Amino acid sequence: MLKKLALGTMTAAAIGGLVFGGSAFSYLRTGMHTAQKRIRNEVPLEFEIERARQEVAQLVPEVRRSMHLIAEEQVEVASLQESIAKREESLANQEEAILSLSADLKSGDSHFVYAGRAYKQREVEKDLAERFDRFKIAQETLDREKDLLRTKEQALYAHRETLEGMLSERKSLEVELERLEARLRTINSRKQIASIQVDDSKLNRVKSLISTIDKRLDVEDAVLAADGEFSGLIPVETEIEVENENIANAVEDYFGNRHEKDFVQVSD
Repeated sequence: MLKKLALGTMTAAAIGGLVFGGSAFSYLRTGMHTAQKRIRNEVPLEFEIERARQEVAQLVPEVRRSMHLIAEEQVEVASLQESIAKREESLANQEEAILSLSADLKSGDSHFVYAGRAYKQREVEKDLAERFDRFKIAQETLDREKDLLRTKEQALYAHRETLEGMLSERKSLEVELERLEARLRTINSRKQIASIQVDDSKLNRVKSLISTIDKRLDVEDAVLAADGEFSGLIPVETEIEVENENIANAVEDYFGNRHEKDFVQVSD
């Protein structure tokens, strides 16, 4: 199988070399890049976001390892600080003893008494020389430890800053992923709404039905109005007018006849 694949690859390369000449590898690289880009574009965005979330989750073990290293460095720094403090206290005591012995020797005495015991000048000088040599060695060791402490403290400070930066970046990435997910949900909702297709025929049928109902209601209103105008009405106004007219004639007749009678009586 591998032989066939190698043979096919060599054949394709040979054909490409014959067709494209020296530019065959350039065409091949361009084709591979285009194919890779097309494949990446076909990957669903949900998958890409989940992949990014897993990548962010992979930062947690690294952060924990960094925290463990920083904790170890803190212990080492604290131990070194304690050791330096003890050495400084010891050197201070040694310095005091050396200065005391040196002052005694400068006094010119040949015999000295310390803690109830007598010492000759040569013994004191020998002891002072040994103390001084040990003090210088101890001072050099202390200086080296102080240099080491400064280096460790600087490294600890740098590591703490790095850890804080990692934690901050991790939090920022999580927030950014939340923003991307919200944006993707919004886009998907918009796509879903845009993909909704309304059947125009159904819509037109509903509009036509509503229009028909409206017209039928107009007809019902017109029928009710016509029934009210022409059905079972009593011509009250006409009778009143006729009655009023008769009364007026009666009044005129009454008063007219009365005046005529009075006029006749007066003439007589």
